[in-house]
Amino acid sequence: MKTSKKHDLITIGRSSIDLYSQNIGVPFNKIKSFDAFVGGSPLNIAVGSARLGVDVSLLTAVGQDKVGEFIVDFLQREHVGTQCIPIKKQARSSAVILGIEPPDKFPLVFYRDNAADSQLDIDDVTNANIKDYKMIQINGTALNMEPTRSATFLAAEIAGKVDTDVLLDLDFRADQWHDIRAFGITIRAILPKAKIVLGTEEEILATALGNGSELTIKDQQISAPTITGDINECIQEIMSYGIDLLVVKRGEHGARAYTQDGKIMDIPGFPVEVLNVLGAGDAFASGFIYGLLHGWDLYKCCRMGNASGAQVVTRNGCANSMPTLNESMDFIESHGGF
Repeated sequence: MKTSKKHDLITIGRSSIDLYSQNIGVPFNKIKSFDAFVGGSPLNIAVGSARLGVDVSLLTAVGQDKVGEFIVDFLQREHVGTQCIPIKKQARSSAVILGIEPPDKFPLVFYRDNAADSQLDIDDVTNANIKDYKMIQINGTALNMEPTRSATFLAAEIAGKVDTDVLLDLDFRADQWHDIRAFGITIRAILPKAKIVLGTEEEILATALGNGSELTIKDQQISAPTITGDINECIQEIMSYGIDLLVVKRGEHGARAYTQDGKIMDIPGFPVEVLNVLGAGDAFASGFIYGLLHGWDLYKCCRMGNASGAQVVTRNGCANSMPTLNESMDFIESHGGF
């Protein structure tokens, strides 16, 4: 990696207070109490990376409110750089409410009307000194509206000019888009600026929406529409934009990596008992990025990502539950090593 850069990583996008149900297994409308954590995919990745020893900052925005103070205070205690986080006085810090009904129901509700992180703007990116970082991680949800969309495009554009790698996490959240086909249209516009792309199979299908592909959408108005289609065709389309690497996060099945030279690699996951899948993909990203920054080969990077994700699904919380480097290394060793 770029040894001349001052810092390792800056993640860009949303941040929130996350209220997790304390009543595990209880239907959402029967929840009695919540634990207060923090969340948002870029924030989770920043915290997960910091716990592994990465020199990381978060470029987000918070409101002039107690929730914003709660978020920033947590980040500072986790040794995530907060110097790039402006306060948007006319906006509110975001909130998310989450239920936990293992093994396969994890309902969540976003409160993002007038969200402060959606007000991240061009000046905020300019002030963040992207040139000082080896890698930036950008995020699909940050592209859903202005001014954060232009800010994200600018960050990727600057990175391309200053030899900073761009990692795009697709982060498809259907209810954050006025039309879920707009997600694909927008993602495809930024793909040429990315070097590495991370996503689930659903997110890869969503990336192809609106391009004339034969994809079927069911229940578009709900928060989690079902998208069906030829996943291999969608993967090939993403690769056609010139990215170096696409990593598909496959949950309990581990990860599958596609390189620009046509190679496909399957990387096994770790068998664990699942408590809560929320945040697992972000944990994968933090472990994977750690490996990249240390010059590891692709298999080992993905294996580290799988280990981070496997640990998080056994815990209650996203950022608050990210493993440390020692925990991850011990976990991997106890499961047969890399």
